[in-house]
Amino acid sequence: MSKTEILVTPYKVDDILPLIEAGADAFVVGEERYGLRLAGEFNREDVKKAIELAHSKGKKVYVAMNAIFHNEKLEELKDYLRFTVEANADAVIFGDPAVLLSAREAAPEMKLHWSTETLGTNWYSVNYWGRKGAKRAVLAREINMDAIVEIAEKSEVEIEVLVHGMTCMFQSKRSLLGNYFEYQGKEMEIENRKTQKNMFLHDKERGNKYPIFEDENGTHIMSPNDVCIIDELQDMLEAGVDSFKIDGILKDIEYLIAVTEIYRKAIDLYFEDPDLYEDEKADLLTKLEEIQPANRSFDTGFYFKETVY
Repeated sequence: MSKTEILVTPYKVDDILPLIEAGADAFVVGEERYGLRLAGEFNREDVKKAIELAHSKGKKVYVAMNAIFHNEKLEELKDYLRFTVEANADAVIFGDPAVLLSAREAAPEMKLHWSTETLGTNWYSVNYWGRKGAKRAVLAREINMDAIVEIAEKSEVEIEVLVHGMTCMFQSKRSLLGNYFEYQGKEMEIENRKTQKNMFLHDKERGNKYPIFEDENGTHIMSPNDVCIIDELQDMLEAGVDSFKIDGILKDIEYLIAVTEIYRKAIDLYFEDPDLYEDEKADLLTKLEEIQPANRSFDTGFYFKETVY
């Protein structure tokens, strides 16, 4: 059994080497024009540099093309796919079949990772897209541990799951915040919204604050807590889940490095001896709790329940 990959989301090119040192195996990068909810904006030159740095250390880079595409962007897809080939990307992440069809023409050898974040809920769907050409499936955030294990055991492709970070609860193609500010007669540059960490939707009934940011893909409302299952990895490791994603969206690089180091230790302990992981997993959770922002509690998402509401 190969060791499970740690997949992280850098904010800029300079983050690649420190994250590799921390234990990262692979990275998600890209432009918000084509990629959905990216932690950082990587133009084409940045993507090339990130790939060069990662490959120099034997690591991988996946380029995000998982946005929801409308007609006006279809003609751009083949050109961007050709760019990913020229840049030596290890895979392209997609959700829209338009990317799959474009790749068949412009980048037939490119490895594809299917990621809709909502539809990867059963192993039939996973294998359907695998037979269409995907080599990996990113599972939905809203399924429980038993479902993940069953999918991993019956999948014909690689499986990726989120193990740490916030999740998206709502997306609108419309720039809701931008429209509101314009209505008030205030200027707001939409491209800067995703870098703001102090925009929240308040839910007084539940006592929650939901982070909000905007980018070219619209408005995104994120979960009030961060998923963290550092002490519940064993079932997925035993089932052979291929990739654990740590999403650093709306965090900083120091936090992401520290989290990566702790998950690296957890995975290494398990593959050395599962009992070692069992003995230390509570301490690993404590270390994560010590660095977690005060306004962001941990929970286990949907891993052990059907709904969090």
